[in-house]
Amino acid sequence: MTENTPRCLVCQETSQEIPLLKLEYQEQEYYICPQHFPILIHQPQKLVGLLPGAEKLQGHEH
Repeated sequence: MTENTPRCLVCQETSQEIPLLKLEYQEQEYYICPQHFPILIHQPQKLVGLLPGAEKLQGHEH
């Protein structure tokens, strides 16, 4: 696999191992797996250091 192989932001799994969802943010493409997608929605602060600008994102509250 190459350096450009899409990987989950959190667990680094590839689409060969697990389904990946593609997202676009700040004109860049990122990937996240279904297991970690809820973090993006509810606790984006956990993505600080993994997703640029994550500290500015607001999580969804129930």
